[in-house]
Amino acid sequence: MFTLVVMAAGLGSRFGGTKQLAQVGPNGEAFLDFAIADAHAAGAKRVVLIVRRDIEADVQQHFDTGGSLPVGLEVAMVRQDEHGPSRTKPWGTAHAVLAAADAVDGPFMVCNADDYYGPTAYTALARAMDGMADDQAWLCGYLLDHTLPAEGTVTRGVCRMDGSRLIGIEEHEGIARSSHEFPDHTIVSMNLWAFSPSFLDGLHDGFARFLDAHRHSPGAEYLLPHAVAEQMEAGLLSVGVVTTTESWIGVTNPDDLATARAALAHR
Repeated sequence: MFTLVVMAAGLGSRFGGTKQLAQVGPNGEAFLDFAIADAHAAGAKRVVLIVRRDIEADVQQHFDTGGSLPVGLEVAMVRQDEHGPSRTKPWGTAHAVLAAADAVDGPFMVCNADDYYGPTAYTALARAMDGMADDQAWLCGYLLDHTLPAEGTVTRGVCRMDGSRLIGIEEHEGIARSSHEFPDHTIVSMNLWAFSPSFLDGLHDGFARFLDAHRHSPGAEYLLPHAVAEQMEAGLLSVGVVTTTESWIGVTNPDDLATARAALAHR
C-alpha cells in the first residue's frame, strides 16, 4: 500500500494553458486520470495532488464533472505556492514533493501530472518498493527510443547505472528520433520515482540550502533529480532502477495533442 504524489503545479508556459487537464484520452481523460487509475491498480490507496491556488478549482471541477476516481481512493490536494517564499514560478519538482510532506504517510510514488507512464510501469515500481528500506528509493527507467517524439528535439535525463543501481542522471538536450548519440535501449528517467518518508527529511535540509543560494533568482528551481543526487552523494540514499518497456507519452506544445490522443485512443 502506498501514496501516489502527482505533481500538477507546473505553469505549462510552452503549452499555453493548463496542460495538466488537457483532454488526451478517448473519453476526455487527462494524463493524471490515467496515472491515478494505473497507480490504484498497482496498490495505491491515497493520492496527493500538488496544485497551485489558481488552478485548484479547475482540478476539482475536472473530478466533479468528468474525471473518474477509483472507488475507495482517498484524494487530497496541496497548494505548492503556499509553501516557501512567494514567487510567480514554482520552486521546482523537489519543492513540490516537499510541499506534500504533511499529506504523505508511508512509502510513496511521485509522477508528473502531464505524462503518461503506462500501467506496467506502476506495477513494476510498486513491486520494487515493497519492503523498501528508509535509505532506499527506486526510479522507473524508460528505453530512450520509447520516449522520443516523431519530430523535434527533447531533453532527456540519461541514467548512469551499475547493474540495477543508479549512479547518476545526466541531462542531454537536443535529442531527436532521427539522430542522436545514444543507443535506442539507453535508460532514461521520466520522473517516476518511489521513496520512503525519510527522503522528505533530506528535502527539508536541501531546500533550505537551495534558498540560501537562490532565493533571489526568479528562474532557479529545486529539482527532484538534483535533490536525489544530493542525498546519494551524502550517503543518505541508495537508488535502484526498474526498467519498463512501456512507451512514454507527453505533450509540450498544443500541436502534440493529436499525437497523444492517437496513442491513447485504445486505453
